[in-house]
Amino acid sequence: MTSRRQWVQSNKMRLLLDTHIVLWWLLGDKQLPLLARKLVSDRGNTIFVSPVSIWEIRLKESLGKLSVPADFELRLNAESFEALPLTAKHAHAAGTLPWHHRDPFDRMLVAQAQVEKLQLLTADGVVGAYGSFVVVC
Repeated sequence: MTSRRQWVQSNKMRLLLDTHIVLWWLLGDKQLPLLARKLVSDRGNTIFVSPVSIWEIRLKESLGKLSVPADFELRLNAESFEALPLTAKHAHAAGTLPWHHRDPFDRMLVAQAQVEKLQLLTADGVVGAYGSFVVVC
């Protein structure tokens, strides 16, 4: 894992947001760590959101585990985030990951970040076990 200070000093990062970071950002949630707020708001960085995160959010909403505002999709579309398509290459990579994390959504995000050479921005320390491309804030 790379130190927080090194990430803040870096320029022009390509970041894939973990699902909770997407939610906290869009909802203006106080749980969003300061480092994440700085990295996402930095216009020099390219921010990616995976359809895996949207699927996870909507699935949890349908199960009653999460409450999402009615304008969630509008809020997401209003951001200048880049969509990261899900590919067969990502699926193959997810299937070969070590079992540091059992959550299939997180595993797919890790695989996407690895394949696309992105930094994965998360507040989940367990995900940090996948390597230096994971930014734990």
